[in-house]
Amino acid sequence: MSVEPLPLRRKAPGLGRGLSALLGEAAREPGSADNGVREIAIADISPHPGQPRRHFDDAALAELSASIALRGVLQPIVVRSIGNKFQIVAGERRWRAAQRAQLHQIPAIIKDYDDGTVLEVALIENIQREELNAIEEGEAYARLTREFGHSQESLGKIVHKSRSHIANLMRLLELPPPVRIMLAEGRLQMGHARALLGVENAKDLADQIVEKGLSVRDVEKLAKRAKKPAGLEYKSMTGPKKDEDLVMLERQLGDLLGLKVGITHAGNGGSVALHYATLDQLDMICQRLSGERI
Repeated sequence: MSVEPLPLRRKAPGLGRGLSALLGEAAREPGSADNGVREIAIADISPHPGQPRRHFDDAALAELSASIALRGVLQPIVVRSIGNKFQIVAGERRWRAAQRAQLHQIPAIIKDYDDGTVLEVALIENIQREELNAIEEGEAYARLTREFGHSQESLGKIVHKSRSHIANLMRLLELPPPVRIMLAEGRLQMGHARALLGVENAKDLADQIVEKGLSVRDVEKLAKRAKKPAGLEYKSMTGPKKDEDLVMLERQLGDLLGLKVGITHAGNGGSVALHYATLDQLDMICQRLSGERI
């Protein structure tokens, strides 16, 4: 097992408050006694089997690998000790890219985490970096709820998303397995998947969506004819009589942000309202609008 101390480095910006809190602000300002960062042999590290992220975009991984080969790994990964080896808590994508770049060591922060905290940190890191598809995110929420006793409200506070957004993603797990796979692979949009909930012939309708390029609006109409679905509880902020196109746009923006969105439109103008329940959610909105990496 190879572990070497690294020079002190500044904290990488934009980790997100929830993740930084769980990591214990491990990277400190220069001048502190120890920032906890070490160089660890890549061969001594393995991914966590419960990592919520299953799909890694090959093109994006190749781009990151090229950057690492040129500049090195700028932000350390987080690991925990397993015997005389290490298991990844956060940063599997960087570890994979470093392997591609043929590095022999990678900067890492070693933490003493139990299984629940490992999953929690991995989930938060991926969500804050928008690296999970809807199914992966829903499965992670379900596991945190089932195995570690989190409520939807507590999860919302951890990841700075609304309780209804978490409930919506968990409901997507009720879709037939083939439809979940299509959503995970990006062949279906979340709006498509939502409309298919409660529809008996969901797989057949999903095939039509892919083959014919049906819009979310088309799918909602077809699903209503087949069976009026219970659907996800994603209500408009300004009442049920709003134009259907605006309601759909509210849903799409809400899916992207994980927050409730309201749109009012009159004549040639209008307004967009983003509802937040905590200051951390407001901070996330500000980071998204300013372009700062979360």
